[in-house]
Amino acid sequence: MRRRYHMMICLTMLIVFLTACGGQGQDQLNKQKSQDRVELTISAAASLQDVLNEVAAVYEKEHPNVKITYNFGASGALQQQIAQGAPVDLFFSAAEDKYDELVKEGFIEENSGTDLLRNELVLIVSTNSKINRFEDLPKANRISIGTPESVPAGTYAKETLENLNLWNETEKKMVYAKDVRQVLTYVETGNVDAGIVYKTDAVISDKVRIAATANEQTHSPIVYPVGVIKDSSHQKEAKEFYEFLKKEESIKTFEDNGFKQVEN
Repeated sequence: MRRRYHMMICLTMLIVFLTACGGQGQDQLNKQKSQDRVELTISAAASLQDVLNEVAAVYEKEHPNVKITYNFGASGALQQQIAQGAPVDLFFSAAEDKYDELVKEGFIEENSGTDLLRNELVLIVSTNSKINRFEDLPKANRISIGTPESVPAGTYAKETLENLNLWNETEKKMVYAKDVRQVLTYVETGNVDAGIVYKTDAVISDKVRIAATANEQTHSPIVYPVGVIKDSSHQKEAKEFYEFLKKEESIKTFEDNGFKQVEN
């Protein structure tokens, strides 16, 4: 009887010990999983917002250990943030000059990036507007473009209006926006009579119509370069996502959203 009692005590202690070890093992496993999870921060042009969210959904499903976090904005502002030390893993710009500046300053290695996409510049108006071409803009009361110094679409818009000899007549009517999405919102809400944005921004809204497409000869080429930041703390994962952006399935997603691939 006493022997059975001692055996029961030993068995109970063994169960308690194994349970404790199992709990510690699970805690260790959960901790390891947490350590293995990587969060990538991608600074990207505002015009890429919708399509990159689609790309991230696919990528995260295939790579459950990676969380994609985007910082969308004007390429010039994003470039300044990176130059000032913002913790970013990739930069996806809507302008070559903003990207090239970071390469020149050593934030991106030349062989760690590529010119990936192209876009078009369009004039947008409300659906019932009588403005049907760029030459009609002097009739407008208020026109919106991105701030040319920091928003590439604004730079292209200003170039186009200058080359069409319309800038002097329209400059005083300008309402400057922080990015192309804000221009789109201004036109959608009727705060301005017209705006100049990328085609990919215009097609997502049923509250505006494309009145005209700018001739490519009237502005600098609209090219979107993307590259890995040299000081990224997640080099391996950043390079893997960079390669994913260039894959055929990603390019198809970009093209479905109105972008075109740069032919290398």
